[in-house]
Amino acid sequence: MERNEHKLLSELKEEIQMSKLAGLRKKINEIDKKIITLLNDRAWAARHIGKIKKEAGVSVYTPEREVEIYENIIKENKGPLPNKALFAVYREVMSGSLGLEKKLKIAYLGPEATFTHQAGVKKFGSNVEYYACPTITDVFRGVEAGRSDYGVVPVENSTEGVINHTLDMFINSDLKICSEIMLEISHNLLGKGGIKSLKKIYSKQEVFGQCRLWLEINMQGIALVEVSSTSKAAEIASEEKNSAAIASMLAAKKYRLNVLASGIEDNPNNLTRFLVIGGSIPGPTRKDRTSIMFSVKDKVGALHDILVPFKKYKINLTKIESRPSRRKAWEYYFFVDMMGHCENQSVKKALAELEKHCSFLKILGSYPVGI
Repeated sequence: MERNEHKLLSELKEEIQMSKLAGLRKKINEIDKKIITLLNDRAWAARHIGKIKKEAGVSVYTPEREVEIYENIIKENKGPLPNKALFAVYREVMSGSLGLEKKLKIAYLGPEATFTHQAGVKKFGSNVEYYACPTITDVFRGVEAGRSDYGVVPVENSTEGVINHTLDMFINSDLKICSEIMLEISHNLLGKGGIKSLKKIYSKQEVFGQCRLWLEINMQGIALVEVSSTSKAAEIASEEKNSAAIASMLAAKKYRLNVLASGIEDNPNNLTRFLVIGGSIPGPTRKDRTSIMFSVKDKVGALHDILVPFKKYKINLTKIESRPSRRKAWEYYFFVDMMGHCENQSVKKALAELEKHCSFLKILGSYPVGI
């Protein structure tokens, strides 16, 4: 008798729980219905905005508006969803809206499943057309020729430093930096067999540098073979016995490779900064970065003179790099990143004074600081 009562009580509790679950699911379905209606209302508004932009000759992608939306999310979000989760949702919402305004074409340093590809998806979402380019030069040329609306290229890594090829392309290109992307880079050892059977590991030279200590400790005696991209490394590892690749989780999925070791980068705060290049400079936001390049007149104290205007107008410089001009021995171009937009009065004044000491000065872009 007691056993039957216990069974009945258990069944009753289960029935109550299932009833509560059904009620909550019904509530979610009702909320989803409202969300879908609101998203489509938003999409109709975005489509009308696209028509207005087209008539005005304005680009459909506006980085300053993108920043405003993200700032509104932070302001309005009361939880429990974290801002990062809502950013991901809105990235696709905005991507879908862009697709209604115009099908954007985004060139990137390929092939598919590289970190540059991931950076592009992080910025533009999945509702645009991506075009893989074999070199950084091809990304620039594709945007210049109008085959793509924007390009995505890497510019520096927190461990290995700047990508010189990207800086060099700005010397002769009229394209502007209109946005930047910060991507956390996590490297993984991928393969089809076990670690003990490995004879070769494929990846980019920069990636080997970012995983140097891990490789020295764990992969002694195994050949490290440099290839053009992490995606190419994964492709080779998927076809060659006793081989592995250091690449992304996206590459592991694409080439059906097992993760033999994850997070093998030496620096846990391994970030790569990518630039979005296009034909125009976006408007100012609350937090912008301006990039310039210049060459100085050959005179005593030239380097001191170029720094004075920035100090005078309290402009924070975040990066200074030099590159050979290739036109004259010992002549250099300087690349400088500073906080502030080129339309800000303090930046304008600093650049005007800087130009007096330069034989050449070019504003590469002003754009929202990446998140």
